[in-house]
Amino acid sequence: MNQASSSQFLYLLDSAIVYRALLRKQWLNTETQEIASDAFYLRKKKNEVGISVNIASTCSPKQCAAKFINCYGIANLKVGQIRELGLDVISTSPTHANIVGLPYREDDSAKAERLADLLAQISQLVWLPDN
Repeated sequence: MNQASSSQFLYLLDSAIVYRALLRKQWLNTETQEIASDAFYLRKKKNEVGISVNIASTCSPKQCAAKFINCYGIANLKVGQIRELGLDVISTSPTHANIVGLPYREDDSAKAERLADLLAQISQLVWLPDN
């Protein structure tokens, strides 16, 4: 029996690493190398269902950054730490996943801010562009 569904993609173990591309300058403090919580808000206007991430086992940080016209850095996060926050990471293809379970700021500002702050705290900068 062959049933096509989203489960056909890789189940991400808690030990898996995902990359978040930092596509806006304000998402990264270059002096402290801290990732801003702004990198982890869902955009309601774009009808986002999750925070887009790349699966680290399928590309290097530099390869991940090369997928974008402007990338100011790459942060990594451990899937298990994301799940400890009550969120999940669901693969949408063999190379891509979404962090799901976040509310839009417009719907629940306090929860969205708390979760974005926590995601920023557990993320680590692993790549910066050569200037």
